[in-house]
Amino acid sequence: MTRSAARAGRGDGDHGDALNGKAAFRRLWTARGVSTLGDSAGLVALLLFVAGTRGQGFAVAALLLVGDFAPALLGPLSGGVSDRFDRRRVLIGCELAQAATVVIIALTLPSLPLLLALVGLRAVAGQVFQPAVRGAVPALVPDSGLAAANAALGFVSNGMEAAGPMVAAGLLPLVGIRGVLWMDAGTFLVSAAILSRLPALPAAAEPGPRPSWLAHAGAGLRYLATVPQVRTLSLGFIAVVAFTGVDDVALVFLSRDTLHAGDSAVVLLYSAVGIGLLLGYLVLGRRVGRSPLVPLFLIGCAVSSLGNLLTGLAWALAVAFAVQFVRGVGVSAIDVSVNTLLQRQVAPEMIGRVFGTLYGAIGIAAGTSYLLGALLLELTNPRVTFIVAGCGGLVATLITAAVLGIRRPDRDQQRPDLPDVN
Repeated sequence: MTRSAARAGRGDGDHGDALNGKAAFRRLWTARGVSTLGDSAGLVALLLFVAGTRGQGFAVAALLLVGDFAPALLGPLSGGVSDRFDRRRVLIGCELAQAATVVIIALTLPSLPLLLALVGLRAVAGQVFQPAVRGAVPALVPDSGLAAANAALGFVSNGMEAAGPMVAAGLLPLVGIRGVLWMDAGTFLVSAAILSRLPALPAAAEPGPRPSWLAHAGAGLRYLATVPQVRTLSLGFIAVVAFTGVDDVALVFLSRDTLHAGDSAVVLLYSAVGIGLLLGYLVLGRRVGRSPLVPLFLIGCAVSSLGNLLTGLAWALAVAFAVQFVRGVGVSAIDVSVNTLLQRQVAPEMIGRVFGTLYGAIGIAAGTSYLLGALLLELTNPRVTFIVAGCGGLVATLITAAVLGIRRPDRDQQRPDLPDVN
């Protein structure tokens, strides 16, 4: 992935060429990796702290709910921040806000209500950060490098998220929970320092007087709802996640109860998607620049959904691992294609709100999928759960393909390159 981001050349040639010499993007990429590593390690420390002091599954679930699900509800508002202010300042401010909340947690190790409030504040800052990153990428790389840039960001984000628990496991015996949290806060500060070296990334000007926050968010929702291809891509993505997200809940039961695997085999099976995801980003970082992105998006949705269907039919752990590995490659194709398509097609003054709303809705869809998956497990069994999820995802993919059509290559919709800011 780093090699694909550093290959020679620029312009309309190979996608790796388009990223060569883009120092500003490399800073964004590095900052993203540093803060994700610390955030992932810090989450492990917080989970252990809550489990050790409260000893209740409800407390752990509440921590995860506040950290993931609740901020997703603010997607239209959080995305609007980067449409109103300079994105470089937004990115730096979010990292500093997250560092401050983690410092308070590390100093006080507070009671559960205060801890949940602080985690919620940090999560809101993270929710503002995400669309600001996606909106900044088109200003830092030329159009021909967008797909490779998104693959690079996906690789470093998912790779550091996977590495975080291992870092926490190594540090906890040495420095304890507080020490890991201090490390987490430090990574946010390092990230903010790196981001301070980005060029100014002013928000695109909108005609007329600046609206209120609610009107601003409402305009973003109307834009997403009324632009046909943006709406169809978003709804298709959300629908596929709503079906395929059940694997996070059902995989452990399939492994233990159906395939009769031990705990180590369960962990191995859960890692299959992550390994496939990282490999997918590596391959896409080198090859996707020459591929039409709408078909890639649909193929990714189909592979991800079919992966769950075939997992339900797997007769051995090795088969389930192979299928989940391929499914991870499909998920990477969805991520790279949908982000690149939206960066090309969404009006610059709306891009933060579109990404904020979309990924907020994705978070809600994933949470809903967990609940429905748990219900389906109670009513049936792991195999049926995977088969139903896979079939539902395939139906959503077919409907999305029928609505989208493939009338022309997505290269016909490329944006003009912005001035070089490196």
